[in-house]
Amino acid sequence: MSERALRDEIVACTQELDASGLNRGSSGNISARCGNVLLITPSGVPARALEPRMLARMPLDDACGAWEGPLKPSSEWRFHLDLMRARPDFNAVVHTHSPFATILSIARRPIPAVHYMMAAFGGAEIRCSDYACYGTAELSDAVLRAIDGMAGCLMSNHGAVVGGPNLTRTCWLAHELEALAHQYFHVLQIGGGHILNDADLAETAKGFAGYGVQERKG
Repeated sequence: MSERALRDEIVACTQELDASGLNRGSSGNISARCGNVLLITPSGVPARALEPRMLARMPLDDACGAWEGPLKPSSEWRFHLDLMRARPDFNAVVHTHSPFATILSIARRPIPAVHYMMAAFGGAEIRCSDYACYGTAELSDAVLRAIDGMAGCLMSNHGAVVGGPNLTRTCWLAHELEALAHQYFHVLQIGGGHILNDADLAETAKGFAGYGVQERKG
């Protein structure tokens, strides 16, 4: 995909997440790998006003936050950059302040395997990271620990983050994480429910390699 096409897709995904309620206004952020650079949404720009030219470019071989563009990158650039550097399986990262994931992050409750869709995330539990102030190296370190081996995690008192092989798949995972959070929140309201075991998830995972949306066409 060309850089221009990737910029267009980042904008489309940002606006779709806003329209669906997973983010609101300028909350959350999206990044995507483009060769040896990271393209990331800018700081403080509402989704409805975002344009492809506004995205910042950040070299992946520079951990210090160098960037190019008309607007500075999201204040959360650090964990986007660190995830891309640490996880070659991630070509896109989506951070949301989606309602139910954020509620569980405030309660510091990881999400257990309440539904077989947990298999899409690569393990039996979506962990909740330790708390650290937004935009800090400490937060990035906490996210990297919580998401290790998984496609997503909660961020204490903050929201959620997911990563995947492309933007389409990663935005799909953001919706699936919020769905799991929604289900688990309501299960807690009725006193709990049955949690799937490792064998249940392993059986489901066999058919999950190509499950769900994979990449935007056209």
